[in-house]
Amino acid sequence: MEIINSGDSMTVMLSGELDHHSFKSMRGVIDAQIETHTPKLLILDFEGVKFMDSSGIGLILGRRRITEGFGGTVRIKNAGGYVEKLINLAGLSSMIMKQENKLKL
Repeated sequence: MEIINSGDSMTVMLSGELDHHSFKSMRGVIDAQIETHTPKLLILDFEGVKFMDSSGIGLILGRRRITEGFGGTVRIKNAGGYVEKLINLAGLSSMIMKQENKLKL
């Protein structure tokens, strides 16, 4: 996991397996950074996540609760395949950032 703070935004680049074993340690680190930097936009980047169970949904919801508590927003980036399906099943698809089409005709 890597955390990048840039102005009013924070990007958390998740990687590996996001399950109940890794959840607790990730949660503590992310929450400490959120409370220190109070980002207006928190981006959870799932590009490096190879597996996720319901703990990943808990991670998203908990960070949203904290961030929205001080007026911030959470968005999900690079969720694909199985991870995206879980996010959609949990009713969180509105949090997924849409990829911009960079092709100009």
